[in-house]
Amino acid sequence: MTAPAASIAAAALAPGGVLAVFGPTAVGKTEVALALAARLAAAGRRPVAVSADALQVYSGLEILTGVPGPAERARLEHRLVSFLPVDATFSVGQYAELAHAEIDGLLAAGATPIVVGGTGLYLRAALADLDLKPVPPQEVRDRWAVALAQGGPEALHEQLRRRAPWAAAGIDPRDRHRIVRAHALLDMGELEPPEGPNRLWTADTRHPTRLVGLTRDREELYRRIDARVEAMVAAGAIDEVRAAHAAGASTTARRALGFDELLAGDVASMQRRTRNLARRQLTWMRKLPGLELLDMTGRGADDVAAAILSTPAAVRP
Repeated sequence: MTAPAASIAAAALAPGGVLAVFGPTAVGKTEVALALAARLAAAGRRPVAVSADALQVYSGLEILTGVPGPAERARLEHRLVSFLPVDATFSVGQYAELAHAEIDGLLAAGATPIVVGGTGLYLRAALADLDLKPVPPQEVRDRWAVALAQGGPEALHEQLRRRAPWAAAGIDPRDRHRIVRAHALLDMGELEPPEGPNRLWTADTRHPTRLVGLTRDREELYRRIDARVEAMVAAGAIDEVRAAHAAGASTTARRALGFDELLAGDVASMQRRTRNLARRQLTWMRKLPGLELLDMTGRGADDVAAAILSTPAAVRP
């Protein structure tokens, strides 16, 4: 079922193909997806968005995770958003199974899936077949959990950087879960250095896929991020986080960017962490094979959508 690498860039939105829109937070992915949907619908196609976001799956965290609102979902149907209670745990393996079923079903029905996201691993999980690492034994995880409790995530991240700098580079120094997991996998011999510049991505996808990456001028993007965080707070994100906390939010739900910061009322820290995430997303995105990079600086979403739909995908090896 895997498409050969050359067919990925050649998809060009032909029937039976997938369109994937990736980019850093606040770059304008939702706006572009809506503009693409309007143009596709006008051409007689049935576009449906499939979220490739690790945290938009949670009901009750819509403001914090940037789930499109009711008006936007009325314009473009969105799948895999707001379907889990906040006390549920969730894994990329579970997501991959659901995303594959959604995309396969949409293609079988003649629809055009638009996979939209800023979480790289979930984007890959939606489009390709993952080679998932095993779950470390409980005793190994417990040992590193104790080290985490004693020294804190930043100290454990620094230890990871000394052990495996290539592994630490892709993990936020405050991401407790991923830091512990990386140490545990290293102990098991299950975490190997990347074989190439970006092992996370593969040029082989389950269906012919056109992959578009959105960028903006860095300073403009940072201004949009700060404004977006302020808009989230104004819309009630702090109350949303407090309600999720009171409802027993799971460890995976609490990994939503800004959860801890807004729980403490630290808006500036959330803005800073979001800018740091965007920087890592931009760096990672530029390594994707077959990516068509589009700069949105000074351009509206409809202009970008028109450019995507009017330009054939360039064939890459």
